[in-house]
Amino acid sequence: MGKKLVMLILVVLLVERSSAVTLCKMDDNGFAACKPAVTQPNPVEPTPECCKAISGADLPCLCSYKNSMVLPALGIDPNLAMGLPAKCNITPPANC
Repeated sequence: MGKKLVMLILVVLLVERSSAVTLCKMDDNGFAACKPAVTQPNPVEPTPECCKAISGADLPCLCSYKNSMVLPALGIDPNLAMGLPAKCNITPPANC
């Protein structure tokens, strides 16, 4: 059941890409600003725009995607994504 739910969420996210998507209080602009910092093989340092988006995001919510298939399906490296708060001088949630 869990995998089916993840796939359903992924499909909804992909279908909704044509319009504004907000996930864990991050919108398309925030995800776009952070994407270069969380994409292999050559991630870059997060931009000020990315850090602003991360500072307004629901970090425990984002952390809940750490071990899901959603992030890799979107081209996001989960380990790099979980490291963004520290790179932006934001205290990450405990156990994330």
